[in-house]
Amino acid sequence: MNPNLPKIILASKSPRRQELLRQMDIDFRIVLKEVDESYPDHLSPEEVAVYIAEKKAKAYDGTVTDEAVLTADTIVCIDGLILGKPDDEAHAIAMLKRLSGRVHKVITGVCIVYKGEYNLFHDVSEVFFRTLNDEEITNYVTQYKPYDKAGAYGIQEWVGITAIKRIEGSYTNVVGLPTEKVYQQLLRLSK
Repeated sequence: MNPNLPKIILASKSPRRQELLRQMDIDFRIVLKEVDESYPDHLSPEEVAVYIAEKKAKAYDGTVTDEAVLTADTIVCIDGLILGKPDDEAHAIAMLKRLSGRVHKVITGVCIVYKGEYNLFHDVSEVFFRTLNDEEITNYVTQYKPYDKAGAYGIQEWVGITAIKRIEGSYTNVVGLPTEKVYQQLLRLSK
């Protein structure tokens, strides 16, 4: 553990982000606030992810003094279309059918606010899916209920283990937090 890093407030209920920070040996506590995740239509997918991460961070303005607030937003994008979290089983199945046999992008926008300074960045990974049949998709959605995951899948679950042929870019970005970039940013802030 690097004792020089600032103390972190993780503004996320994602168990995956929490686990990644634990694996990084970063001391953090969780503080949650409800934030409207809507965004302007004219933004690119990369801009959307950063916009929402920044919007989440602004909810903490004026309430945090000596800690860094870490927010993130992960989206899946294919054919220029942003796939957020599915509304229900039918929506999840439709998303996975769209991703099946294709390449898509996973984009995570990150905002770290420390001492009043907003540090915004993003990471992009390309994910190559093999073709999934209807039964595989339905079984996955029924068993894993991926309604809290952008693109209706978790890379650490069955689909990720059996259907992803390869990834170009950061694996942890696909999980939900580009850990290498986050760590480098925290090191920079601690100086």
